[in-house]
Amino acid sequence: MKFRLILVGFGNVAQGFASLLVKKRDYLRTRHGFEYEIVAVADTIKGSIMAQTGLDLERLLSLAHERGSIKDYPGGVRDLSGIETIEQAHADVLVEATWTNLKDGEPGLTHIKKALERDLHVVTTNKGPIALAYHELVALARRRGRHLRFEGTVLSGTPAISLGTEALAGSSIKSIRGILNGTTNYVLDEMRTGRTYEQALRTAQELGYAEADPTNDVEAWDTAAKITILANVLMDGSIRLADVHRQGITEITPEDVSDAESKGRRIKLVAEARRNERQIRAQVIPERLDQCDLLSHVPGVLNAMILSTDVQPDVAIVGPGAGGDSAGYALLSDLLALNRILEGK
Repeated sequence: MKFRLILVGFGNVAQGFASLLVKKRDYLRTRHGFEYEIVAVADTIKGSIMAQTGLDLERLLSLAHERGSIKDYPGGVRDLSGIETIEQAHADVLVEATWTNLKDGEPGLTHIKKALERDLHVVTTNKGPIALAYHELVALARRRGRHLRFEGTVLSGTPAISLGTEALAGSSIKSIRGILNGTTNYVLDEMRTGRTYEQALRTAQELGYAEADPTNDVEAWDTAAKITILANVLMDGSIRLADVHRQGITEITPEDVSDAESKGRRIKLVAEARRNERQIRAQVIPERLDQCDLLSHVPGVLNAMILSTDVQPDVAIVGPGAGGDSAGYALLSDLLALNRILEGK
């Protein structure tokens, strides 16, 4: 099946996705029957271009890498906003990869709504709209007969969402536990060597694991958004981001880490959602984990998730939870799933 794609957002994630499309074009066609055409790309910094006859993706990537902009791409309609692009491009799927905003979900929330209203399918890595408005967006998609997929919102390219919704279909998920943020996991690991929180965070920033403003990570907002998504999607919950009991890692000292180690434990930032009678409770807090706990052995920037179901007691997955290539793969995996669904496979 051939898809006409709009890319809104052309940063590291979208470029990682685009690189995969270029590298795997022949494989995707022969192995999965998947073909594509990029008809528009819109980015507030790098520029926008739309051509109904299709864009040269390799050239767009080259311009983005070499000049930090796609504004010199020849021909096409230029300077459209994300919304204007969605309204005007003749496409089948919106690939939404703009920045995450956990306050109101914008601009991604409006992008997704507009695309669904125009009867486009949507795949996204943007956790803001899914954490804040999951039920609203799913209801809209169903009314329009479209599909909304968002694998990359939780563990990036590591298949957390599809593990629960597809691989474990037919089971009832009773609880979810996980390490869902690589930045905080790296910082806590570094503190095990005796470094202070400030020293460990500075190294994480130098290596690109942490943003210049690390608040969303270290204050556990990012992790809280992810456990909100998991609880609502995998456990049929209706919790809000504000419902999650949240505590970050900024108050943890080397002495705390050393004390835990002396007692055979490791401090990890653990997200958990658990069904309590008819309610789902969710929290993100630093915990002192026993060595027998799988999560205590998840190193560096890796992420992990453990699902407990009524059929399978514990099912675990460990893998990368960030990075342009990994998140780009999540977009590709969602498109391939959409391809299978629409072809009735």
